[in-house]
Amino acid sequence: MSSVEGSLLAIFGYDIPTSDTPTLRHPTPRHPDIPTFQFRHFLELTPSGHPDLHFRLSKLGYAFLSRFDQTGEASDSAEAISAHRRAVELTPPGHPECAMNLMSLGNSLNVHCDRTGELSGTAEAISVLQRAVQLIPQGNSDLPVALTNLGNALTTRFDRTGALSDICDAISAGKRAVELTPRGQANLPLMLGNVGRALHSRFKLTGELSDLSETISTHQRAVEIAHHGHFILPLVLNDLGDVFHDRFVVGGARGDLDESISHHKAAARTAFGVPKDKLKAAQRWAQLLVQHHPRSPEILAAFDEALGLVAVTAGLERTVQSRYTQLQGTSGLALEAAAAACALDRADKALEWLEQGRCLVWNQLNSLRTPLDELRSHNSSLAQSIEDISKRLENAGSSRSLSHISVPLTKRISLEEEARNHLALAGQWDSLLKTVRALPGFESFLMPLPCSALLQHLPESGHIVVINVDARRCDAIALSSGQKKPLHIPLPKFSQAKANEYRECLSSQLRSKQLRDRGGKRNVALSDDSLARGIRPAPSRKAAEDPPLSRVLRGLWEEVVKPIIDALGIKSTVPSGKVAPRIWWCPTGPLSFLPLHAAGIYSGSNRESALEYVVSSYTPTITAVIDRVKNRSSIDTRTSGLFLTSQPNAIPTSPIPKTTTEVCSIYAKAANARVRVLKTEGSALAIADCLERMKDFSCIHLACHGSQNAADPLQSRFFFHQGTLELGTILRSNLKYADLAFLSACQTSTGEEKLPDEAVHLAAGMLAAGYRRVVATMWSIGDEPAQKVATDFYDYILTNTAGVAFDGILSAYALHHATQQLRHRLDDSEASLLSWVPFVHFGY
Repeated sequence: MSSVEGSLLAIFGYDIPTSDTPTLRHPTPRHPDIPTFQFRHFLELTPSGHPDLHFRLSKLGYAFLSRFDQTGEASDSAEAISAHRRAVELTPPGHPECAMNLMSLGNSLNVHCDRTGELSGTAEAISVLQRAVQLIPQGNSDLPVALTNLGNALTTRFDRTGALSDICDAISAGKRAVELTPRGQANLPLMLGNVGRALHSRFKLTGELSDLSETISTHQRAVEIAHHGHFILPLVLNDLGDVFHDRFVVGGARGDLDESISHHKAAARTAFGVPKDKLKAAQRWAQLLVQHHPRSPEILAAFDEALGLVAVTAGLERTVQSRYTQLQGTSGLALEAAAAACALDRADKALEWLEQGRCLVWNQLNSLRTPLDELRSHNSSLAQSIEDISKRLENAGSSRSLSHISVPLTKRISLEEEARNHLALAGQWDSLLKTVRALPGFESFLMPLPCSALLQHLPESGHIVVINVDARRCDAIALSSGQKKPLHIPLPKFSQAKANEYRECLSSQLRSKQLRDRGGKRNVALSDDSLARGIRPAPSRKAAEDPPLSRVLRGLWEEVVKPIIDALGIKSTVPSGKVAPRIWWCPTGPLSFLPLHAAGIYSGSNRESALEYVVSSYTPTITAVIDRVKNRSSIDTRTSGLFLTSQPNAIPTSPIPKTTTEVCSIYAKAANARVRVLKTEGSALAIADCLERMKDFSCIHLACHGSQNAADPLQSRFFFHQGTLELGTILRSNLKYADLAFLSACQTSTGEEKLPDEAVHLAAGMLAAGYRRVVATMWSIGDEPAQKVATDFYDYILTNTAGVAFDGILSAYALHHATQQLRHRLDDSEASLLSWVPFVHFGY
């Protein structure tokens, strides 16, 4: 062993195998703990003429490719290509490793291009792999691997171009690889699986039934020889399910349909394999049952399996950004499951699945912050361990991505160590959960709540209404205090198509009005005495035609909100001395982007709206409300109070001068009411000082611009004169006494279209950070209306809480009052609706 090799083993504790080239189109985990950046640093210390440099570069490439399996980040596969390309360049002609290094480069290129869709890279991968095949002598055990990778690259190009010659060549290469591989070789099931998928692809192109039959026999052979515990088994079983279904579609034989369902079920329930393969199988199992056996009770088992796997594929070992990326592929699964449950008259199961499968990242964060009083009284040391690991996991989850090539090497080494620690923390967390759940009385600790638990600790002041929007059907499910079961309210007049239509109609209207910045230069006044500055006059239209927002609000009223209000028996007249009941709206899918709180008819003789019946709030989940009811506590008198800041000229945003007047007015009112209040404005407020004020004051008012980052929600931010305050930074702060956050900023409750059920917006983020209630906006607001709503909001709270500690317990009623005041000053024109409708209340 050379001194360099000895150093390598001393540093890392292992060597890396030389023949670990993946043979699946989507490679499987091999060495998830390989410290790639430490390895890279070690390589940089290796002399440029060292004879083993190309070998170590190749192993570095494997390390990056292995991490790509975990992260899915294209930058990791790009690093693998770079390392393997340099290894090829440094390998002398005729060297025994020449073919292997070419094979590694070709495989990295193919994996990368399979992810990114780059055709030029796929062509290079095919060329490189063809050279590798030519260099490997007959009888060499590496030849089948090279042929398999060549077949994979050809299949990747076929997937992009549909060229028959590519898939035929892929089949030929794959079959030759199988012929050259002994039966007992571990890679044989993988190779057979690749051939089967290629044959299936050719059938889809040509319709040749013989390909379908050969696909089935090839996959069946792979299943037969795959040893128990082989990770390929779920993937091949799932493929078999797809092929049998295609044969059912062609021939109509019910036996083929039964075989399809059976194989998907078997794939989903294997005790091993890649979780995303099992998730795909479980989804297909459930979908086929819904499609062909819609009354089958097995549907419940199938969706239970699928939703349980979602949490595994987006586990705590990943950063928050990575979890959101993973969840894009399962968007809508919980809604589909809930619709199936409603069709089976199982509203209880629908609620459980919606709660389990939506807002997964925020729910994970909430689980890391769960109160531990009961566990602490039973086992204080175990509770302390849970608390310590949860805090460290929360911080690790909000870390930045570690695989950006532009990051300096020393920083990347540090980030690599963070990633390894993150993985270890996730393992410790799982182990601790198993320990706690083994204790009597803690069997369901931090597990998804059953419906019976969701019905406990409901607010007495109103109802929580979950609205499920699926392509097959739409339903509302209401939870009310004192009721033993949820109330199922079908919504036959509403549909997913209508929700999408209304969302696009509203989005188009907002784009046409350029409602982007609070008080920005693009905004124009409605009239000389108008309160609004963010709205352009609407174009003239036929008198009988509702303008866009009015039409959306009418549709929501007639098809969604009024049927729910009627089913709940809510009347528009409130008895003397009483307040209107509250509804916590929990919409799903495209309905999450629409203003249910303002649904109504605002023209003609039969005008009515939700505002005349209920006080509306929104909640991302049921748990977000019932946890607040269950853990209700008064505000600590030491932190009770209000911190305000205005940031009227933050670069690079447009000026919002009225924020200064807004904050000064609220400050004066609060001080006059003897509320503990502090304001710091503009450049006088440092970011770090703002965080300290958030810890010191239970309520905050941020009159500034806000920006939401759909790609990385934790990078959503507020703009200050001295920089930006990111949501991730707020989440990492220990806000023990947070109560109310008034976000007098732009679009702070607008979600992300690719993740409509993950509540990816600043309002939900502030709830996750610990605030009990948040006032936000659905779209950009005029500078002057924002000021008026804010002052009326605090007038209401200060008037109705005189002599008691300042808090936001009346914030929903206060916002209801403030928006009604603004509405009464205006009229019910489209422009006026655009002024007051965007204000929304989140939380308890």
